Amino acid sequence: MSAPAPSPLAIVDAEPLPRQEEVLTDAALAFVAELHRRFTPRRDELLARRAERRAEIARTSTLDFLPETAHIRQDDSWRVAPAPAALDDRRVEITGPTDRKMTINALNSGARVWLADFEDASAPTWENVILGQLNLTDAYERRIDFTDPRSGKSYALRPADELATVVMRPRGWHLEERHLVCDGRPVPGALVDFGLYFFHNARRLLDLGKGPYFYLPKTESHLEARLWNDVFVFAQDYVGIPQGTVRATVLIETITAAYEMEEILYELRDHASGLNAGRWDYLFSIVKNFRDGGAKFVLPDRNAVTMTAPFMRAYTELLVRTCHKRGAHAIGGMAAFIPSRKDPEVNKVAFEKVKADKDREAGDGFDGSWVAHPDLVPIAMASFDAVLGDRPNQKDRLREEVDVKAADLIAIDSLEAKPTYDGLVNAVQVGIRYIEAWLRGLGAVAIFNLMEDAATAEISRSQIWQWINAGVVFENGEKATPELARKVAADELAAIRAELGEEAFAAGKWQQAHDLLLKVSLDEDYADFLTLPAYEQLVG
Repeated sequence: MSAPAPSPLAIVDAEPLPRQEEVLTDAALAFVAELHRRFTPRRDELLARRAERRAEIARTSTLDFLPETAHIRQDDSWRVAPAPAALDDRRVEITGPTDRKMTINALNSGARVWLADFEDASAPTWENVILGQLNLTDAYERRIDFTDPRSGKSYALRPADELATVVMRPRGWHLEERHLVCDGRPVPGALVDFGLYFFHNARRLLDLGKGPYFYLPKTESHLEARLWNDVFVFAQDYVGIPQGTVRATVLIETITAAYEMEEILYELRDHASGLNAGRWDYLFSIVKNFRDGGAKFVLPDRNAVTMTAPFMRAYTELLVRTCHKRGAHAIGGMAAFIPSRKDPEVNKVAFEKVKADKDREAGDGFDGSWVAHPDLVPIAMASFDAVLGDRPNQKDRLREEVDVKAADLIAIDSLEAKPTYDGLVNAVQVGIRYIEAWLRGLGAVAIFNLMEDAATAEISRSQIWQWINAGVVFENGEKATPELARKVAADELAAIRAELGEEAFAAGKWQQAHDLLLKVSLDEDYADFLTLPAYEQLVG
């Protein structure tokens, strides 16, 4: 008697969506199921390894470059694969979720690359996950016009040679997709997002002269990069396209990954196209890993930690040197400012800051950088044009004078700035406002003229947690305590109620967001990711 056929991948607790059958074909689901069976067990092992490493950091309060991979760092002969033409010039990249309007605006923005985001800029409702996939395919097929029902304004794609190249970001390894179940358990969101996109678009993108390109988030070690590389190798064979067609840029947005940049590039060398400096998640990771390391690891207000802080400077300089040594692109951080239509003075000051930030990155040797809004594309473009001219990148700038020691990356106490009471208030305000929007299905949210995503909420709640647990005393004499955080949160909730009015307040998820922020900020047992408990409350 033959063995029973493997159970098919099941769609559970999901409201049917228009045209979902175009995404959730039998063949695509079979591919996702195969990814799950082959790679989820290793993903589980790597998540367990994260916990072990975190326990080791709690014990030692230090990190170092890995002795067991020294031979990789010391071997000067290896390089990553050459960049494909579509990814050779990445001087400005725009980021954002894959809703229909954003898809058109990002592709039309004038940026060289669009980071099409299924991760921190997208709340993973079933609608966002599936319709986001559909929007990308529609864009490649040029059938994506959109009319805004409120304004009546119409949006359509520019000619193909004027469009940004898409680099898609799937969810991190830690998140599940509860609506797709295989062999009795949810499939990791990373494999769902990657699998559906790759299966439907890999060949289509090759026909367009591009390819399936990815940003890999939340990577914590070179072993996690190795897992992604094995996924790519399998996927390319499965659909019958040449090995090396996939290209991946890895976000160095965890403190542990900062010590393994060369090893991460080495593991992905046939598929690597660069590394990116992701600021808020990086700071969140420092707090998370060194949260019980004492006063020397206490961060000041997030806005006081600029990219010129010594430990942030060490991180970005090491990233540029590492990338260029290995022939990879170094991509800089986010300019998150959202221009005001009402206040030209606010814009003038902010644009000057954005220009200074992008001038610094271009001068440091970065090959490109991120912006959150189309109005910032020309500012960032001018900064990189001034340095690059007609060259696509500056990978020939090797930055051999850079010499970063292990201790430099965690020299948090090199900062003179201290936590402030206003910093606590801002963390609570931004945390509540972001979480409320996320619970309504919005992952990219304009708050106080900045485009915020899940990394913002993570650093906000982490700082509240850290300041309370470190017994920080603010400049006004008040001590960071759970009671103070609750008072600030209650005041903020009352202010939002007064600002919106009772009806609009009741229509939102404000109390729920308030309660969730306090839970993840005040619980003694620190949640690894805010999005894990938040996903349990996300409807859809």
